[in-house]
Amino acid sequence: MNEPAGGGRWLARNLLLWLMLPLLAIVLATAAFGIYTAHRLADRVFDGWLLDAAGSVAALVRFEHAQALLDLPPAAEKVLLYDVSDHTYFSVMQDQRLLAGRAGIPGAGESAVRYDQGSAFEAQLDGQPVRVARIDLDAGSGNYATVLVAETLGKRARARQDLIAVLWPMGALVVAAASAIMLAIRFTVRPLQAIAARWNERSHASLQAISVDGVPRELMPFATALNDLLERIRAILARERQFATTAAHQLRTPLAGLQLGLARAAEAPDLPTARLVIGELSQSTQRTARLVQQLLALGRLDPEGRGDAGFCVTDLVAMARDVGSAYVEQALAKKINFELVAATPTVPANVHPDLVAEALSNLLDNAIRYTPEGGRVVLEVSSDPVRLCVCDSGPGIAEDEREAVLERFVRGRLAVGDGSGLGLSIVRDICTLHGASVTLSDSDWGGACVTIAFPKEA
Repeated sequence: MNEPAGGGRWLARNLLLWLMLPLLAIVLATAAFGIYTAHRLADRVFDGWLLDAAGSVAALVRFEHAQALLDLPPAAEKVLLYDVSDHTYFSVMQDQRLLAGRAGIPGAGESAVRYDQGSAFEAQLDGQPVRVARIDLDAGSGNYATVLVAETLGKRARARQDLIAVLWPMGALVVAAASAIMLAIRFTVRPLQAIAARWNERSHASLQAISVDGVPRELMPFATALNDLLERIRAILARERQFATTAAHQLRTPLAGLQLGLARAAEAPDLPTARLVIGELSQSTQRTARLVQQLLALGRLDPEGRGDAGFCVTDLVAMARDVGSAYVEQALAKKINFELVAATPTVPANVHPDLVAEALSNLLDNAIRYTPEGGRVVLEVSSDPVRLCVCDSGPGIAEDEREAVLERFVRGRLAVGDGSGLGLSIVRDICTLHGASVTLSDSDWGGACVTIAFPKEA
């Protein structure tokens, strides 16, 4: 396999590694235990035979007046010492005196093991390693005789090799297990590969959801996450297309009006007529600038990514004062009583200041635009709960239209004059990003009252 881009690891390789490591550990531990058991088993079996031989010699030892005597005919000695592959020696000792057998057999050695009949240990005899069985006989009055039978280790070595040879099939077992694991991993990873193939096949031509038929339950969250991602991408692209369509549609009319106005100004017969046309162009330019500002604000809103980027603790009273100051001249021109009411000198809130200022600007623009001359507009900032409220004495919004006017390009039937129907939809989207609510109601003077209520954590 080629390494994937980005240096990532292969899932199949990781699964094989994590499954084979415990298997190898188990096999190695089993082999070590088997070798140890084989050694112990061979030692116990051959020690038993050696002690039986020593017991046979000990059975021929008798005591007279505390003196050990051995009645061992030559024929019996030959039978005792006969061995096809190993050399066997015996001796009977009393008080460090050799009574019978081979001299020089050690009476003690290494790796001693106690049995019911006696003991067995390893030693050296004539430069060769031997296993020695020892039985002590009590003659009474503190006198003892010792029977020693020594044997070279040829049979033991071969027996151990034969027993260890039984462990070799474990190597074949490891290979077979590795092959089975690789096949299992391959079949397990295949659904992932199928999902990837569906993704590559469909994503180039369509962003429709991938079929989850045949997907294992363990992989269902992965497939669902992919489909959710496709859904979000479709929604983003749909918003982008809608925004492009909206911008093209909304800018076509004012731009055409500007072109027509410029043509009229160029053809004006005298200066007063030209000035009149230029004044109309100035108003149209202001409306177009406001529309472009609203479209840009609409393009900045991303309902997919709430996040906290750009959010900071902001004084809403200071913000209301700054945003409202931009509309003082427009309010004075219509002789509107424009007020700012704040419950406390400061109202801090964790918000995106630019977006909230844009929402407040849309509310004030609508209120002053639709409030008749001599009317009233009140901007109120509350701290408990944190709210921004814009009330006016304009025509208001009918109760059955209050949900509809929050959608794009929808205006109430009582609205007069120019307008794009984007202001309240922008306010709604900004409130959604902040987890805030927007409520439309009647003001105390018969007009509209729009309230933005922020959540407690703000």
